[in-house]
Parts: sequence; structure tokens; C-alpha cells
Amino acid sequence: MLINALQEDAQMPLDREAAGPLSRNERMILSLIRRHGPLARAALTHLTGLSAQSITNLTRKLIHSGYLDAEEVVRGKVGQPSTPLALAPGGAFFLGLKIGRRLAELALVDFSGQVRMHRQEVHAFPQPDRLLTFARQGLATLTNSLRPAERARIMGLGVATPYRLWDWGQEMADWLDVDLQAALAADLPYPVFVDNDASTACGAELIFAPRDLPRDFIHIYVAHFAGGGIVLDGALRHGPQRNAGALGSMPVPGGGQLLDRASVSALERRIGRSLPPDDSGWDVPEAVEREWAEDAGRALAFVALSAVALVDLPLVVIDGAVPAATRARLAEETRRAMAAMPAAGIDRPQVIEGSLGRSARILGAAGLPLSHFFQPDGALD
Repeated sequence: MLINALQEDAQMPLDREAAGPLSRNERMILSLIRRHGPLARAALTHLTGLSAQSITNLTRKLIHSGYLDAEEVVRGKVGQPSTPLALAPGGAFFLGLKIGRRLAELALVDFSGQVRMHRQEVHAFPQPDRLLTFARQGLATLTNSLRPAERARIMGLGVATPYRLWDWGQEMADWLDVDLQAALAADLPYPVFVDNDASTACGAELIFAPRDLPRDFIHIYVAHFAGGGIVLDGALRHGPQRNAGALGSMPVPGGGQLLDRASVSALERRIGRSLPPDDSGWDVPEAVEREWAEDAGRALAFVALSAVALVDLPLVVIDGAVPAATRARLAEETRRAMAAMPAAGIDRPQVIEGSLGRSARILGAAGLPLSHFFQPDGALD
């Protein structure tokens, strides 16, 4: 054990500037292994279309840099023995901060996508000073849990936050003059990336979901409010004002916006009380949840079909900070409502449930620096 620990401490520190210029082929190899799990070089040759010699050279470099590990040789099958290559958990580390209406979260995520440590704080609403104190203290705890050589491999901090926090109400007015990125970056030796929380949830589905997705889809995330993201050509699109996919703001039939109908806050209005930010405390009466899901499903179907008519998307992913059974109900009600809507001239999209649930936004936050340095197209940039 002592020898292993000494070997790990001796691991080459990661130069963030050197990590940035990883070639697109190197990033593609890492992304394929992240999506499919350990892959042999022959499988990588087939999936990438690169020559066997190129794959050998590229993977050798990635192993030397500490990003890949060679697993046990697989024998006994047809052909030559093969050696699967897996992501090295200690190859790099990513920090994530999520700011929510009721909950702030911090996480330390390793290169394989596993959450190493997690901290959270419940609040009535996020206050800038309190939030920054939570973030600074939590980041110190998370980084101090790593050995010095591991701390040198922290690539950055990603922050998932709703845009225009001051629009939530008078109690949020103090956020108007806060430059969150600058306030956090002043104390940190690594870069800070900030993005909309619903966009990061969509990005997490792209990076961490254990399944293949089409290159074009719309992602809707139902939390205290609703939001979304649009993926085109395999990359999350933000738009010139970084508001692309602001689905919660879309008007819906009957008045109001999507966030007024398909949101946890709308459900709370129906039951007359707040719901805790975890599945174990979800105790909504069945009849009330069913009526809410039916109404939310009609609004979600309208927004989704409108997006399909505009951008021709084959898939709608519905996820959210709600229990899995509730996500399934929302997806089913959306399918039911969409089937009853006129769709002449367009193809109704498939509607599926998201795979990450409550963890989507915090994983998406950590995915911001991961994407910047390691995804083939910097999909969350």
C-alpha cells in the first residue's frame, strides 16, 4: 500500500496549458472511452476510422500523460489477446458548483466521472455573501482531500447558475452587482467557467450519460423552474446572448411561460408548501402530482413540438430535479399530449427520460472545465 501511494504521489503533475492543445483525435479517443467504457485499440481503430498505428501512437501518449490506464489483457477469444484501455481516475480533477433556488452544491469529480466528494447547503434563497463563503470553504475542503500531485491536476471550477438571478424577486436584488466568476477566480489558481444551470444539465447528458444520443436533440430540465438546452451537430449551442434553449421563458397556451407550468414551484403552489431538495422527502399526494404532470405535459409538448418545427429535432430528453417516477410521468404525459397535437408537415420527435436526475446540474458544472480541455469540440464552450 505504501509503495502504491508513493507511486501515485510521484505521478506527473498536469500542466493545464499543455492539456489544452490535446489534438482532436486525442480528445475523440478520450470521449469514446468515456461514453462506451474501456475499449481495446482495435475497437478504437474501428470507431475512429484512424489507422492502427495512429491509435497505438495516440494511446501511448495518453497513457504516458496519465489520462489512460491499460487494464488486464483479455485472452481466450478469437484473434490476438487485447488490452482494454480505460480512463485513469486520477488523470485530472474537476470542481463543480451549482447554485439553485433552495440548494447550493459543490462536488469534486475525477477523470472517470465519479464524484469523489460532495458538499451542499440548503437555503431559503441564495445570498451572494453566504454563497461565496460556502463556495470558498467547501473548495478548500475538497482540494485539501487530494494529495499535492493530485491537486496539481485540478483543471478548473465550473459554476452552474441561473442567469439573471435578480429577476427571481426583490430578495435576489443583491445579485445584480455581483460578478460571480471574478469573485471566485480571485482566490483560485485554476480557471473558472460559468454557464446557465439548465445548459449544464444538458451538457452533462452529452458527456456523462451512459448511452448514445443523436447529434441533434432538445433537453428540458424541470427543477424549481424549468430550463433547457439545444444540441446541434453533437454540440450544445448557446446563441449570441447565451440564451439559446431558454425554454422556461417560452410562452405557452393558456397564458404564462413554461416555467409557470412545468416546474417544481408550480407543484408547490398546488400543495401549498415547499418540497425538500431530495427524493426522500418527496411526499406529494398522488392525485395532485397526476394533475400537475398532465398540465405540465401539455406545456412541455407545446414547447417541444414548437422547437421541432423550428429546428427539426428527432429527440426530446426530459430530466429534472424530481424523483425518477415523476420524471417518467412527465415524459409519458408529454408523449400523450404531443400525440393529440396537430403535426402536419413535421415528424413528432421521440420523447425519453434523462438519465442523471438531480445530479445533472452539478455534474454539468464539473463538466465545464472537462469539456474545455478534453471534449472533441469543447462541447460546453
